[in-house]
Order: sequence, then C-alpha cells, then structure tokens
Amino acid sequence: MANNFKILALDLDDTLLGADFQISAENRHAIRRAAASGVLVTLATGRMFRSALPYAKQLQIDLPLITYHGALIRTAVEEETLDHRTVPLRLARQVAAMATAGNYHLNAYIKDELFVAKENEFSRYYQQLANVKVNAVGDLAVFLETAPTKLTIISGEARLAEIKSALIESYGNELAIVISRPNFLEITDRLATKGQALRILAEMLDIPREQVAAVGDSYNDLDMILYAGFGVAVANAREEIKSVADIITAKNTDHGVAVFIRQYLFDEKEEIF
Repeated sequence: MANNFKILALDLDDTLLGADFQISAENRHAIRRAAASGVLVTLATGRMFRSALPYAKQLQIDLPLITYHGALIRTAVEEETLDHRTVPLRLARQVAAMATAGNYHLNAYIKDELFVAKENEFSRYYQQLANVKVNAVGDLAVFLETAPTKLTIISGEARLAEIKSALIESYGNELAIVISRPNFLEITDRLATKGQALRILAEMLDIPREQVAAVGDSYNDLDMILYAGFGVAVANAREEIKSVADIITAKNTDHGVAVFIRQYLFDEKEEIF
C-alpha cells in the first residue's frame, strides 16, 4: 500500500541533481506526477535563492523554497520572504577575520548576492557550480556592514577539518557549522538549518511531521531527515546520513528521487536505472 506524505522536500546537489547538475527526465516526470497527486514539493538546499530558483521553475514549484541551508525561506513565484535568519554581524566579522588569518577562501552572501575577498580557483569553481556573479570586495572582515545570510569556507578536506574544529570550539553554541559538499564548510545562525526551516514550513501549511518526506545526502541534510516522518537518503549519501534514514533509495545518478516517489507514493516496486 502506498504511503501518505503531503510535503516532499528535496536537496539539490548530489540528491536531485545528477553529476551534470541537471534534473533528469525521470526525476522531473516523477516530481510532476507527485505534485499532480496533491503532494506539495519544495527544494531544501544550501544554494542561494537565485541559484535554486531555475530548478524550481523547471519543476513548476510554487511553494516556498528552503535555501541557504534553511536561513532563507522565500516563495518561488512572488519571491516573498517568509523567514530569514542571518549570521550575527559581530560573529560574521570574527569568522571572516579567522578565515583571512588562516588563508582560507570565504564566500559571504548578502541580499542574495555573493561577495569574496578576491577571485581565485575557489570562487571560479563556485561560480561554475552555482551560475552566479561573484563580487570581489577585498577584506571581508572590513567589508561586512550587513549581517550575511550565510558564510561558506571552501578548501581542501584536511584544512577544512582544521578550521571546522576551531570554529566549533569558538562558536559552536552560537552558529550552525556543518560540511555540505566535501570542500564546503557552511556557517549560518544556529537556528538556520534545513530541519528547522522544514518544520517552520510544515507548520505554516498545517501539516504534521508524520506526513513530511525529505530526501538528502550530506551532513547539512541530517536534521531535515531526522525531522521528517519519511527521512530518505540516496544510496550515495554519507554513511552517517544513511544510518539515521528511514528509507534508502537509489543513487542520485540512478534517479533516486524518482525511485522513492514511485515506490513509496505510488506503490510501484520496479526500480528505475
């Protein structure tokens, strides 16, 4: 018998998107079919709102989108901000100074614009990934006069682990500090996470958590998967994520979102590869 969920929240990178950063035809068809059956589909991503919006338009989603790891909830059509939790300016400046002192690349996101100290291999990589303009402004600790929505440190995995430990030791009680992609360390307000944003959205829509499904792959998806009544990990997810998920679906490159929808919403057991 098919399961009853009314909200479906989808991570983008390494979950809904393939290796080419596109939504496959299989996933697109399954999502539109779910929406036609009455399921409310949204995106829950660490990406900027402007980077997530084209995917929402492809899927014809008109629900609020969870972006910046939960720091910004904004409607896809009217672009109305429903919830916005920024990194406190004092802490953002301190993190920027720490990144500069350690020679780490830092992204700062303000009013859905991206700012960096200078362009380099990391800024170019992010620009290619997110398809957004990069604004080089010099020392971010000096530049920051408005509380940013999010900060992202981009580095090699070993160095990223070092600064993650230092940041958690200094700011772990005040900020949410989590790795998303292997080279991305994401920093938001401590109440700005995907799980907390999904709870806010579900409460706005008066839908109990038991009727919420969430699909993800990485550490920043953890509290979203734990919150949802149907917590789903793609097969390529981190082991820590798969260990807490209620359901493990196929890999993102094997249309795992479509496999989940077909099997658990429509009770169709054949797999899609």
